[in-house]
Amino acid sequence: MQKFITLLFAALVSLFATFAWGQENGLIETGDQTIGDSEIDARIEAILDQLDGLQTVFVTVRSGVVTLRGKVREIALADQAGAIASRVKGVVAVKNQIEEVTSLSRRLSPVYERLAHRVVQAIGYLPLLAVAIVCWCAIFMVGWLAARRDWPWSRIAPNAFIAELLRQMVRLAFFVLGAVMALDILGATALLGTILGAAGIVGLAIGFAVRDTVENYIASILLSVRQPFRPKDYICIESYEGFVIALTSRATILMDPDGNHIRIPNAAVFKSNITNYSRNPQRRFVFKLGIGPEGNSDKALEIVLKRIKALDFVLSDPGPDGWIEEIGDSTINLTFVAWIDQNQTSFLKARSEAMRLAKRELEANGFTLPEPTYRVRMAGEGTMSAPDTTTKTPVVADTQETPVAETEETSAVNDTSPDEAVTRKIDEERTHAAKGDLLSEKDPDQLNG
Repeated sequence: MQKFITLLFAALVSLFATFAWGQENGLIETGDQTIGDSEIDARIEAILDQLDGLQTVFVTVRSGVVTLRGKVREIALADQAGAIASRVKGVVAVKNQIEEVTSLSRRLSPVYERLAHRVVQAIGYLPLLAVAIVCWCAIFMVGWLAARRDWPWSRIAPNAFIAELLRQMVRLAFFVLGAVMALDILGATALLGTILGAAGIVGLAIGFAVRDTVENYIASILLSVRQPFRPKDYICIESYEGFVIALTSRATILMDPDGNHIRIPNAAVFKSNITNYSRNPQRRFVFKLGIGPEGNSDKALEIVLKRIKALDFVLSDPGPDGWIEEIGDSTINLTFVAWIDQNQTSFLKARSEAMRLAKRELEANGFTLPEPTYRVRMAGEGTMSAPDTTTKTPVVADTQETPVAETEETSAVNDTSPDEAVTRKIDEERTHAAKGDLLSEKDPDQLNG
């Protein structure tokens, strides 16, 4: 009995598996279970009549085989009709004989229909679009009014350039916020991600293309914050010297003493060594004078220092100084230094005047300027003659000339005031460049800020 039950259970399992396999592999049904061709035909035509572009398809069914005929505007519609027919129950096979229409008017008609549909949609969206634009403008206007105020941007960033940069960032933030709100009203927030992604790619490409410009712009921000120099300062950047005219978002503009403009990229300025001659109003000038080897160097130093101290443009603290720089074969080189106030005195004129008066003072006290000494080799001699250690003595007249006392001069020779022509040129250039200048005479610099 138990053996019989086991065999019966195995037979049932085998029958069920065979039935399931037949269903899964699309076995063709026969007998009373088959569906009539007319039912299949009616079912497929009813479905195709409900789909745009498939109303012109004709269906024929024989023994479960469906034949589709007709013309459609696009080949994709023919494939769609075949796929629908194959899904209807009772269909054994599908012969898709649908052709693509070649008439230009019939192919363009769906395009006209789509355009008309888009126009109708656009007209329907006009009120919503108007609301979105008003919302966008309102949000941007709030940001523009907030950025226009001096407070709190001038308090957060005392530097005018940084404050303006913050204002631009606020305007941009409110602009983007308004765009997001407008797209949300229109139900097109997904478009924002596409736009931002495209903008990121385009921005990356532009960044590589204008790398030098971006570098100069960043350098201008850092220079405007640190302020290593101020307007009208006389500075030296590597091998370029001149007065500072302006610092723009791209370059630093100098004017040399000859009135020529020098434009240096800010990236180069930021990475270069900068010498600011105007940062300290007190500046030291240096010059050298030579006297003959027979002269008294102590007396020469004393005479020149006394004369330099008597100059009204030389500062007493720190006072002038002098020393013997070098003793050569035919000269004794003396070095003299003195300090001036650059706000009251021209550096070059003061140095020139001190040199002129020092030379005249030495000559008035009997010191002669050094003359060259030569070694002479006589023709035919095997040995070199001993060096001539005597200097050439100038021929003087029978009547000895007495030192002439210094008279007070009032000509332009001893004028040491600052060059007014250069000052006027600098002021004129500063007036023209003030609008785009990033430097400020009031903002703290990197030394006292």
